[in-house]
Amino acid sequence: MVTLNKIYTRTGDDGTTGLATGQRVSKWHTRVDAYGSIDETNAALGLARLHTGEDKELDAMLMRIQNDLFDLGADLATPETNPPPSWEALRILPDQVQRLEREIDAMNAAIPPLDSFVLPGGSPLAAYLHLARTISRRAERQIALLASTPGETVSEHALAFANRLSDFLFVAGRRANANGAADVKWVPGANR
Repeated sequence: MVTLNKIYTRTGDDGTTGLATGQRVSKWHTRVDAYGSIDETNAALGLARLHTGEDKELDAMLMRIQNDLFDLGADLATPETNPPPSWEALRILPDQVQRLEREIDAMNAAIPPLDSFVLPGGSPLAAYLHLARTISRRAERQIALLASTPGETVSEHALAFANRLSDFLFVAGRRANANGAADVKWVPGANR
């Protein structure tokens, strides 16, 4: 269990932050950007959950995802080191990715196929889910950049989880729009 007795430490006043391994890096380091965007995604999901209303099943899925996002943040904040840390690092597992896939498939089964791209909007819940989706896409790009940076490592399932998450949030946004019936559709060239 995590215990936080003191919120400020003053150790970041020099523009650095500590990773879970104790290593100090700049606050603008690619790794910090990646887990910062995961944190931002989580905050957007907190806003979305204020609007789940009667959809207790979706609310429960989003709550599980919020917890998993803390797991992902911990994963990203703990780069693989040699020697490894003296504790077992928290990593995203294949089961977490597969659960997202099952939930996407179950939600999507009740939604008619798309006949156009959709604009973020419709219901307040859908709008917040689309906001969370776009933030999670940024996080995914940052994780991919981190993974391709020489000397940096990303655990095996972290990027897959981020990729599946944005898909989940897209489908959840359609679910929140009366299973797609209230989607706001893109009309190409409508304002020419």
